[in-house]
Amino acid sequence: MKIKNSPSEASEAIDLGRRRAIQSGGLAVAFLWLGSTGAASAMVSARRQPGDAAAALADGNPPFAPNAFVRIDTDGSIRLVMPSVEMGQGIYTGFSMLLAEELGVGLDQIKVEHSPASEELYGMPALGGQITGGSTSTRSGWQVLREAGAVARVQLVTAAAAQWKVDPSTCTVERAVVHHVPSGRSLGFGALATPAGKLPMPDKIPPLKDPKDFVLIGKPLRRVDSPDKITGATQFGLDVKVPGMKIAAVKTSPTFAGRLVSVDDKAARAMPGVVDVIRIGDAVAVVGDHYWAAKQGLEALDIEWDRGVNANLTTQQLRDALAESALNGASIVAKEVGKRPASGTAVDAVYQLPMLAHATMEPLNATVSVTADQCEIWTGTQVPTRCVTAAAKITGLSEDKVLLHNQYLGGGFGRRLETDQVEQAVAFAKQVGYPLKVVWSREEDIRHDRVRPMYHDRFSAVVDADGLPVWFGARTSGGTVLGRWAPMAMGKNGLDSDAVESLAEMPYEIPGMKVEWIRHDMPPGLIVGWWRGVGPTHNLFTVESFMDELAHRADKDPVAFRRAMLQKNPRTLALLDLAAEKSGWGTPLPARVGRGIALGEPFGSRVCAVVEAEVTPQGEVRLRRAVVALDCGIGVNVSSIEAQVQGGLLFGLSAAMWSSITIKNGAVEQGNFNDYRNMRINEAPSVEVHRIENFESPGGLGEVGTAIAAPALANAIFAATGVRLYQLPVDRSLLVQDADALKSVVSADNANGEGVA
Repeated sequence: MKIKNSPSEASEAIDLGRRRAIQSGGLAVAFLWLGSTGAASAMVSARRQPGDAAAALADGNPPFAPNAFVRIDTDGSIRLVMPSVEMGQGIYTGFSMLLAEELGVGLDQIKVEHSPASEELYGMPALGGQITGGSTSTRSGWQVLREAGAVARVQLVTAAAAQWKVDPSTCTVERAVVHHVPSGRSLGFGALATPAGKLPMPDKIPPLKDPKDFVLIGKPLRRVDSPDKITGATQFGLDVKVPGMKIAAVKTSPTFAGRLVSVDDKAARAMPGVVDVIRIGDAVAVVGDHYWAAKQGLEALDIEWDRGVNANLTTQQLRDALAESALNGASIVAKEVGKRPASGTAVDAVYQLPMLAHATMEPLNATVSVTADQCEIWTGTQVPTRCVTAAAKITGLSEDKVLLHNQYLGGGFGRRLETDQVEQAVAFAKQVGYPLKVVWSREEDIRHDRVRPMYHDRFSAVVDADGLPVWFGARTSGGTVLGRWAPMAMGKNGLDSDAVESLAEMPYEIPGMKVEWIRHDMPPGLIVGWWRGVGPTHNLFTVESFMDELAHRADKDPVAFRRAMLQKNPRTLALLDLAAEKSGWGTPLPARVGRGIALGEPFGSRVCAVVEAEVTPQGEVRLRRAVVALDCGIGVNVSSIEAQVQGGLLFGLSAAMWSSITIKNGAVEQGNFNDYRNMRINEAPSVEVHRIENFESPGGLGEVGTAIAAPALANAIFAATGVRLYQLPVDRSLLVQDADALKSVVSADNANGEGVA
């Protein structure tokens, strides 16, 4: 459903010449990265850049290539070279729509291809590099992709008008054909490609369409990548086949920072199909003619590991150290307004969140061919240029000798913002004389993930006579992903902006506040990474759980309580009211069924979610319904918007219900979906998405649903049971109604030969 603002309300928002800068959204924006130098790189542009000619030449040398994106051949085929990667979020369709809208073609007339690794041509402004993440793709490409289409259209029209000796303003474009209506003449883009390619660039970027004239943007269109995925034609990293290729199964040290000591490979080498056994410092791989042979050979190895400094590490040790930092560690002030009042009622809470794995549907993999003068890589990555830089360092080749072929990603969620799968594959492949595909098993993928950090937060508030906060304080403690991944983006005072995203800036009006961050680094080898929703996923759970607790302590309805603090934020207030209306907030529910609400402004969007959950007497949680109100600014593909929010919400609910990475004896305990639990299809609630439509600049979407899911769920559980959750995932033992109820389910499970999960 769409709720439209009046044109007068939105008339100023589309003034692209003075749009506000893209808000940060998890991955800190506005830093520039180029290899390991930290030097600034050129950013993506609709105009010709120095590297365009070489890129077009390598891409088939089409006669018309006005910028890094557009390729038009004499047969009329139109190709879009994508600056962002497709990992299920629908960006290939969204960017195709942006280009097609201004180019004057149909969505069905555009063929999409992966871009080569190039910071100069495909570095996106929001993240300062050729990086897909942080829900920034649409926000980065919204302007430049339309400009690219407009520039190409003007040159094609100019070429046609020159042939006809008419004023270009008398020409129109429709479905890749330029028409001169007065004379009835027309020419297709194919016929115009060569003369258009010889024209100089326009002096200025042509005017873009008024939103009221859009014919594609804002419509619910089918995804351009769906047909090939349905037929199986889409090639992911795991699908890559290279002549002469062998396949390797790999085992890495089970403990963090552990090392390989020795390998007895006699039994493995004797197995049919096994080709070789190769080693690097912390891992061993068995190479086979096919994956089954490699996997069986790997299991036959007798391996000795040096378990290293983390041999006795446990989750409890990590939690205790983090709690100590949160209580006594040196903090960095992210925001401070006013001072804590000397009087008033104080409310305190402590929250703990676990480490999380990404568990993408496609486990990590990379195919690599290393020769004396070239390294060629096939993989699915969110950071192609970083992979090139990493491979160059390992092989000793210059970066121009490393060729990366990016593939569709079978899920990213931030995991493929890392380069470790490529680094490992290159280190193995340089030892052999054939192309090598290195495949991580599901167990390797989970046990050697770059996990989301563990967090420990201490919250405090001083409330007035009506229970509303007059001062809010937070000390959040955890590892820093930004400090490792892009240290140049850290604040001058050492602040990790992602760590306080959606905490230091909240939608509510609170007179005084102090937000502090305590950096707490993990032990050597335990590397933390970006996880879908990054900072907001953590902070919205704590903030919105705490706001809900304040509301109930004040004996106020949670919606009315939030409404009182949003009087100066009408755009978000409208969203809160929409979510309450569509969810039937306040209508009666059965016993042990509750509704929970959560609100936030992550990734440049605004979102409010209501989850309706039932808690059985045995403590099991059943998700009945979820209602999401969304204000993401102007929508590109509204079908994709709905799908993104639905998928993100279910991803976040699944993590909140079941997911946690735990450590025993220095190693991750989980290894597959039997012990790293995910939501099953029969457990998914119905999800409704209601969008407020306006002409504001587009916000991010890929992580919005994930970020708002956990607090809405936790607040629903409280409404159903009166039990407030301060830790995730959900602890069912806290929700059991009575001992007899638990005994009955245990007896039934035992009678059926089942254990209690």
